[in-house]
Amino acid sequence: MVKLTEVEDEHFSEKPSTTKDDALLVSDDDEDYSDTDSEISNDEDLELDAESLYERVAALKDMIPPSARRTITNSVSSVTSLTKASLSFSGKALWVISTSAFLLGVPFALAYAEEEQYIQMEREQGMIKGANEMLTPGTELEKEAQPTL
Repeated sequence: MVKLTEVEDEHFSEKPSTTKDDALLVSDDDEDYSDTDSEISNDEDLELDAESLYERVAALKDMIPPSARRTITNSVSSVTSLTKASLSFSGKALWVISTSAFLLGVPFALAYAEEEQYIQMEREQGMIKGANEMLTPGTELEKEAQPTL
């Protein structure tokens, strides 16, 4: 069977000394004891070159009250989600527009180019016909003037 015994810490066993105004005095042997979560550092222990910018900014978070941090976090979160949604929507819209342009625009462009080729061929044939009439004038008139048998 295991028997438990309570061991008291020597810091708590000593009664702190007080002054006439009942103010507590800190003794010199309290260097290793701290009632806060952070360690007390000396100016000699500072290594500013080893700290990154992120670590410096993260250390400043305790200066901002929790309500302000929550407001900032919510606003950054909403801006981020709005940006993501708008980029997603614009990407999808760009995809729809580009595929529609390819599906509708390419056949239209091919049909338009073919029509232009036909018009150009008709112009060339008209120019050739006009040149033939200039080279052999009257052949058309003589054919029209001759009676048909």
